Amino acid sequence: MSRTITVGLDGSPESRAAAEWAAREARLRGLPLRLVHVWEPVPEPMAQAPLVGAETRQHWSDRLPRETAEGLRLRHPGVEVTAEHRAGGPADVLTTEAGGAELLVLGSRGLSGVGGFLVGSVGQAVVACAERPVVLVRAGEQAADEHEKDPAGIPSAATPYRPVVLGVDLAAPDDTVFAFAFEEAVRRGTSVRAVYARPLPAYYAYGVVADLVFDEELADRSKAALSGVLQPWRHKYPSVEVVEDSGTGSASARLVDASHDASLVVVGRRTRRAPLGSHVGPVAHAVLHHATAPVAVVPHD
Repeated sequence: MSRTITVGLDGSPESRAAAEWAAREARLRGLPLRLVHVWEPVPEPMAQAPLVGAETRQHWSDRLPRETAEGLRLRHPGVEVTAEHRAGGPADVLTTEAGGAELLVLGSRGLSGVGGFLVGSVGQAVVACAERPVVLVRAGEQAADEHEKDPAGIPSAATPYRPVVLGVDLAAPDDTVFAFAFEEAVRRGTSVRAVYARPLPAYYAYGVVADLVFDEELADRSKAALSGVLQPWRHKYPSVEVVEDSGTGSASARLVDASHDASLVVVGRRTRRAPLGSHVGPVAHAVLHHATAPVAVVPHD
């Protein structure tokens, strides 16, 4: 299969926002955009009911991707857009489609009044199993949200992009995740904000008086380790400004906080071949549910 940006489409506001984001990403990458509409077959007695007969289901399954594609072509001239529909379980179909794509984009419902995602079962299942990067885009995401505000403080898609935030795991840094973040920064002409959170020293749990000298030494070690991990990437991508963000506390909380001023948040997910058990780590899981910017989950060994 040729390289594409593929987006799952179901007609919801979040999937439409995902399609718009995917079209912008396709333009940045110079790749075609492929819309995939998945519908689940219904039991035969229900399928023959007047309101959901075979002709009605066929009409809507064809109309949604076709009309969405037409709108995207108008709003994103120069982007090649194709559309199709697939029958089957959405999670299974989209996971399969991800395998043949450069990137899979899905929508997530924004929590009303609360910054964050409400990641449905389909999104979680695809993120957990896909062997290609998956980006989740919240409902209401606009192009201007990825950019700095203009001098008057008004959102604008004509200003520079906000930074790409990269979640760094110093215990197991992976080149695939770093490369994805830096390439995205290059496409956007922006910086990489590398976020690392070290846990609090064990004695904090027992109410022991803090050892400020020891804490400062740990902080210096973490900063040095983060700089060391980033050095090869600074050399490989000299045009990309790198901002180091190292501190104590929860990694997911620091990433969620950083997402408020990000164009994209990039986190890794270790690939596990076991058929049972969770396949999304706790940090990625929390970031997916609470980040206010699109989140890219990059699988790695």
